[in-house]
Amino acid sequence: MNQDNLARRSFLRALAFGGVCLGSPLLAQDREQLKEPIFRVSKANNLPVNAPAVKHPLDAALDFAQESLARVQQNVVDYTATIVKRERIKGVVGNYEYMFAKIRNRKLDENGKVAVPLSVYMTFLQPSDIKGCEAIWIEGRNNNKMKAHEGGLLGRTLPSVWLPIDGVLAMRGQLHPINDIGIENLIIKLIERGTREKQYEEVEVKFEPGAKINGRSCTVLSVKHPIQREHFEFYLAQIFIDDEHKIPVRYAAYTWPTGNAKENTVLEEYTYLNLKLNQNLTDADFDPENPNYKF
Repeated sequence: MNQDNLARRSFLRALAFGGVCLGSPLLAQDREQLKEPIFRVSKANNLPVNAPAVKHPLDAALDFAQESLARVQQNVVDYTATIVKRERIKGVVGNYEYMFAKIRNRKLDENGKVAVPLSVYMTFLQPSDIKGCEAIWIEGRNNNKMKAHEGGLLGRTLPSVWLPIDGVLAMRGQLHPINDIGIENLIIKLIERGTREKQYEEVEVKFEPGAKINGRSCTVLSVKHPIQREHFEFYLAQIFIDDEHKIPVRYAAYTWPTGNAKENTVLEEYTYLNLKLNQNLTDADFDPENPNYKF
């Protein structure tokens, strides 16, 4: 199984899409912070001394994920964030891309039907060749297509178009479609993948406090497969959990190292910076006719 397929099947696909961001004076500084070593992580042990015994190393991670999912579904209506991504495409690790995103979470009614669809707006910030690119999508609306336009020089001449979210144009240079985006999707995929992986041993799980992302305190959940097996999709996955919000804000996955160049082992990484919860986003935030947008 090649590395590209491993990346595409990553159990935390949900942080992925595009690479869109609005400008911020902190972007250059943030980029420097994302260079290896990315974060300060303490060497403290992974679990409290009095923590109960678990049947599988992943049980503690799954317990956290279930609690975090319930917290998001109950308490988070929408949010904005600057998302920084880097992905391996056809064996090549790309540059960091920045996007500003507005996300409104899916909400179900008492009958389990979608009352509020998952809604996404994003715009690229860096690098310059995609700066200004915008995409907008509402679950189940507009034949489930997204509207998008190019950034950079092409964006000045080419019109906006409606695209199938899993089509060739929408997926160009991407590992994941737009409907995979969001913290809630991230947690759901974590639960699904972790539950499947419980049938296997050879996994090491740690919770390490003391990390920092953009000045915010985080605890790092690390899942490692020391021995490469066909059924394992990565060597190491790290989920950074914001200590205040108790939700994941960064995911990074690496393949098995072949030398000392860790940079070459990156499969994919996504970081949510400047996360602002419950911003009272409205339908206008997800309307391509919004005069603040350039569709």
